[in-house]
Amino acid sequence: MGKMEVERKTTGLAARDPSGLLSPYTYTLRETGPEDVHIRIICCGICHTDLHHTKNDLGTSNYPMVPGHEVVGEVVEVGSGVSKFTIGDIVGVGCLVGCCGGCSPCERDLEQYCPKKIWSYNDVYIDGQPTQGGFARATVVHQKFVVKIPEGMAAEQAAPLLCAGVTVYSPLSHFGLKKPALRGGILGLGGVGHMGVKFAKAMGHHVTVISSSNKKREEALQDLGADDYVIGSDQSKMNELADSMDYIIDTVPVHHALEPYLSLLRLDGKLILMGVINNPLQFLSPMVMIGRKVITGSFIGSMKETEEMLEFCKEKGLSSIIEVVKMDYVNTALERLEKNDVRYRFVVDVEGSKLES
Repeated sequence: MGKMEVERKTTGLAARDPSGLLSPYTYTLRETGPEDVHIRIICCGICHTDLHHTKNDLGTSNYPMVPGHEVVGEVVEVGSGVSKFTIGDIVGVGCLVGCCGGCSPCERDLEQYCPKKIWSYNDVYIDGQPTQGGFARATVVHQKFVVKIPEGMAAEQAAPLLCAGVTVYSPLSHFGLKKPALRGGILGLGGVGHMGVKFAKAMGHHVTVISSSNKKREEALQDLGADDYVIGSDQSKMNELADSMDYIIDTVPVHHALEPYLSLLRLDGKLILMGVINNPLQFLSPMVMIGRKVITGSFIGSMKETEEMLEFCKEKGLSSIIEVVKMDYVNTALERLEKNDVRYRFVVDVEGSKLES
């Protein structure tokens, strides 16, 4: 429980400018406070958001920036007020590391909607120092934003669940879609989409994958267990599926038309948006009015939902389909991710990689 007395430093991979190129960067970790957990990082997933931030696509990036918000590691030190974790626990950290604790969302344990939430990286912590992410040797995080990884779950399998997993689990839970026998669509089969198929099937749904090409048909149907697969431009097949779905989870992170997918929803169906898109999306109002359809959104998930989701995965035996890479491959992995050349999530083996400043 005692504090380490020397200034703690760690090394990570940081972007220095909007080129997004990552290189070794050494920085100081804050002291472990009473409510903090000091974590030695084992691995970290790579999310599409990492691309957005490292390349300043959203115009909000601050450099140097160590990305990564799907972090799994081992507890090496805990503060005096930490009761949930002990040294040696395998734990996870997702997209957030702070919130105000007093607003309406926080009081409802929905800290992801707190207007003063603090991101795992590319943000400023309450001590005024920049937050840095999981492409690094270690991190210090307030215990509220740390979760235990279920016993028996491999670290590299758990990592993508901390963003991609909870991002798709949260709306299924919140909108009352966990009940069996529903018919759902998953639009886009990437890191979030492939977990959407797995969760929906585990909940007993009939699942249709909606994609832009046939490239992932076999994987969707055979590897992920989807019931149907449709190409969005196949008008004949889309017409067959009109008014057939209770919901569609839209994971596409680029601008696209909404009308073709609204037509697939039955009465009171929901189109749930998850992709971060900078350009306005458009639709004709009758597409929503006739059928009382809902266009809504959902944003990552709360800490309670994250814990619930991890237990659901353990109970159902769910895992991610991943490609594990070393730290020296991260720049190549980001380039491949930009081209959608990954099945379905890269996970960085931090523990097993050499990294020198």
